Amino acid sequence: MVQVQSKFAPIHINCYEFCHPWTESCLEASVGSYLCAIVDSLRIYTTVYMLALLMKGSVPSKEEIKKTVLGMLQSTAFLSANGMGFTLFLCLLRKLLGHFNFLTVSAIPSFLANFFAILIERPSRRTLLSLYVSNVATETVWNMAVSRDWVRPRNDGVVVIFSVCMAILLTYFKSGLHKRDGERVDSMFGVLRFIVGPYEEKSVSFSNEASTFYRERTENSSSRWTIPSGSLFSRALLIYKGLIDKIKRLNSNPACPHPFSCVHYALQGFGKMVGVGLAVQFALSFVFNLKTIFISPKAILWRKKTISLALFLGGFTGLFRGTCCILRNVTETDGACHALVAALIAGIAFKQYPNTTIALYLMWRVARIVYNHGIDKGIVPRVPGFNIFLYCLSTAILFHTATFEPARLRLSYWSFLHSISAGRFASFNHGALDVWGLDTSKQLAEVLKNFHARSSV
Repeated sequence: MVQVQSKFAPIHINCYEFCHPWTESCLEASVGSYLCAIVDSLRIYTTVYMLALLMKGSVPSKEEIKKTVLGMLQSTAFLSANGMGFTLFLCLLRKLLGHFNFLTVSAIPSFLANFFAILIERPSRRTLLSLYVSNVATETVWNMAVSRDWVRPRNDGVVVIFSVCMAILLTYFKSGLHKRDGERVDSMFGVLRFIVGPYEEKSVSFSNEASTFYRERTENSSSRWTIPSGSLFSRALLIYKGLIDKIKRLNSNPACPHPFSCVHYALQGFGKMVGVGLAVQFALSFVFNLKTIFISPKAILWRKKTISLALFLGGFTGLFRGTCCILRNVTETDGACHALVAALIAGIAFKQYPNTTIALYLMWRVARIVYNHGIDKGIVPRVPGFNIFLYCLSTAILFHTATFEPARLRLSYWSFLHSISAGRFASFNHGALDVWGLDTSKQLAEVLKNFHARSSV
């Protein structure tokens, strides 16, 4: 049985025995890590930048192609510098101190490597990178706390986080605080406008579409709904249209900013987002299950997971719109406080698609928006370089966990580290770290088993 020593006690093992057993040269190991990282980084960012270029939906100009290529190369240089810097600082600290300790095995080398690497990346991408890694780091710290019985997980915890964050965002959205000088302060509000609709945004006036609709229906008596003759499809289509027209003519409170009736407003939002959810899930199922979709399409497309996203998106939009309309009917006014209540209620729909990644990403995005709003109002000071510090700290936590407690790390992130290092990260002498009592080698064996099982699917 391995004797557990203090976290402050060092281990006397050289770099060759711990982090690069394939070569005795630290310089060769660092350069090798850099070359391996370049190949995978170029593959990753070629895909990312090309997809971003294609999603614009137009033929790119020479300037756009040049900008895309330069951005791809710059991001590749940033990510590959991480791989080289980690090995370089790991060996450098070992030579300066004469030993490894609990922090110099991974956390400090990672922090230093990421600090220099992030300076290579474009400033416009640093915020997105810090949000992503802080999201994963938060989940990782939570998993570590759960494994130590410091906290108890709750099934509805992510639902609560999501509901509260959406309540804050939609209150900003409805009160007009999401804009500065007429421009949105964050792209997240553009997503919200698509989900809940433009009529919940401040300063949106009642559309003339509804009054035109009512006038045409009143003046033209021939527009009354009758069951038409013709093909079955034509009859069904016209019956559906007539039903929708009747729903549109139901009562609507003058305080509501939307056209047509409140029932139509809620149902229209529900149907729209259900369609979006199904389209997204079908597309993802097709892309990620291309091997098996032709063998058993029903098993891939028609499963619970396929409709869960659609039910969540449709349920959230429908509940939010419906609750806002009820509150407007009760109070005879339209205020930002309605969005707060409606979002908390609509957040229940997240139970259909409880996703920790989405909830934590939203939490950090909200924290950033609230912090920036506090800076604009002079409530809190601006901290120079905070995004860089957050990125370095979060990545240091992830590298430290991947080294000592890989089972607590999200498997997709561990797979990323494994890929970017060409498998070298798994070849570290993790058994030497068992002296700190974290069952490191046992956890690594478990992660490798899960990793190979997933890779073989």
